[in-house]
Amino acid sequence: MTNIIRILALAAVLALALMLAVVAGDFGPWYFAWLVGTTMIVLISVAGAVLFETQHAAGDTPYEHSAPTET
Repeated sequence: MTNIIRILALAAVLALALMLAVVAGDFGPWYFAWLVGTTMIVLISVAGAVLFETQHAAGDTPYEHSAPTET
């Protein structure tokens, strides 16, 4: 029974992808690149924020209290 549901779900995804390809037409690659690029920017930003928060919570921020000095 689960195999039938899985096949039907994949068929629905395929039908949606085909419909989007027909609607997008020649602009399909541009929309695909835009979606992938936006997703990557968001994921990289979130990863940077998580790393920053982890370093801040661990106290590993060497530049937190240092002020620029004039020479």
